[in-house]
Amino acid sequence: MKHDYSLAHLTAMALPPVDLIEVAAKTGYDFVGLRLSRVTDAEPLYPIITSKTAMAATKARLAATGVKVWDVELARMDPSHDAESYIPMLEATAELGAHHVICQLPDPNRERAHERFARLCDYAKPLGITVSLEFPWWTETGNLETATTVLNTVKRDNAGMLVDMLHFFRSNSSLEALKVLPREWFHFAHVCDGPRTIAPGMDSILHEARSLRYFPGDGDFGVKDILACLPDPITYCLEIPGDALAAEIGFEEYARRALKTAQAHLD
Repeated sequence: MKHDYSLAHLTAMALPPVDLIEVAAKTGYDFVGLRLSRVTDAEPLYPIITSKTAMAATKARLAATGVKVWDVELARMDPSHDAESYIPMLEATAELGAHHVICQLPDPNRERAHERFARLCDYAKPLGITVSLEFPWWTETGNLETATTVLNTVKRDNAGMLVDMLHFFRSNSSLEALKVLPREWFHFAHVCDGPRTIAPGMDSILHEARSLRYFPGDGDFGVKDILACLPDPITYCLEIPGDALAAEIGFEEYARRALKTAQAHLD
């Protein structure tokens, strides 16, 4: 089966949205994912939310290429960020024609995390947007079990779950548990691969997540086994930052190789 593929922004974070869209169009992707908030101080912040000029340029490039925006990230609600702070992101998502926002909940106060996630879903619903919860494995919402608890608690029909191959594997989440979750929770997956083990320590953890992932089939995550537990078809979003190789061959060739490898392994 041929799947739809999206080029996730983290795969080429150095590219402004208009350039990411161009690369996606040239290399055969159906969609892009755009990161419109900064997770670390070292990341670029692309001002689509705050700049009418940047928004217009992005929409013009989408129209010219035929590529669409699949998702926007990231509503990262740690203790200092509430749901209201992401309303401008939701509005930008709708203006871009996208229907999915990614959320993370790195908050030790679980009652607050659940309440904020529910409110974000409520703000997103009138705009036709789903809120997909991702569970980075080093955070307080760090595995399939804790993410499932959030969705079962908030009971919002536009709430979903985003399974990232790296986070699923590293958190030792259960394939059997994934199989039985509601199918309507899943709209897309973050697809990548990696080695069975990495060096201990947060530096190594973050380096892998942000700079050193493998193409599907080149590692030990069991990508096919994880995807087999999800509805099919869903969109495969290739989130595969590989800074060293991308610097060597350029982002366009890197994106092309990522897609060709994924298609050969998964379609």
